[in-house]
Amino acid sequence: MTTLRARDLHAGYGDLAVLHGATVELVGGRLTTIVGSNGSGKTTLLRTLTGLIPATSGDVELDGRPLGRLRAHERARLGIVLVPEGRQLFSDMTVLENLEMGATGPRGRASMSSTLDEVYALFPRVAERRRQVAGTLSGGEQQMVAVARGLMAKPSVLILDEPSLGLSPKVVLDLFEIVARLRGTGLTMCLVEQNVRLALAIADDAYVLRHGRVEIAGPAHVVRDMPEVQAAYLGG
Repeated sequence: MTTLRARDLHAGYGDLAVLHGATVELVGGRLTTIVGSNGSGKTTLLRTLTGLIPATSGDVELDGRPLGRLRAHERARLGIVLVPEGRQLFSDMTVLENLEMGATGPRGRASMSSTLDEVYALFPRVAERRRQVAGTLSGGEQQMVAVARGLMAKPSVLILDEPSLGLSPKVVLDLFEIVARLRGTGLTMCLVEQNVRLALAIADDAYVLRHGRVEIAGPAHVVRDMPEVQAAYLGG
């Protein structure tokens, strides 16, 4: 099982520093959730882990291998896959074509047919809509396709950025049920999610970010019961 570690990460955008020494560990085979208010640095952390933006200092390692010099497409080839906020599907292409785009890397190409069967079993609605143009799907269906496309790449680390954004409560519950099922397969996962209660309910480990720093870290059930987390995120 693959473990992704980041130590003392500093990163940002031009002169704007966002991360100020963040340290996280996505332990192999476990689901880690990252919690924080808007502007705390959650998305910046994900972008730095995946190589979409460079770290100004600090280290990122995949099973002990330094990734600092590797760009996003090179990290994706190693199995670090991001399902981005906002889905970002190819709206004029069919669902099947979107899924096939997820398998364009060497890891995905090697087992495209069998992975497609697995994805269809996990997402029956995606299978039903496979010939439909992606832009005509509902928001929930599009999010399912986005997650399925990420799985088509055969990730060793799957990172989900705000998957429930804009979805109805029923669709959110369906989506989280699937994420929980994936958690049981041994896949290393990271979840950044606005629904903190649900995220902490299904995660193994949790980090709370504040102003680009890790303020709290620990088992998700322990973090969930902390008074400061209850007050800030759970209405306690």
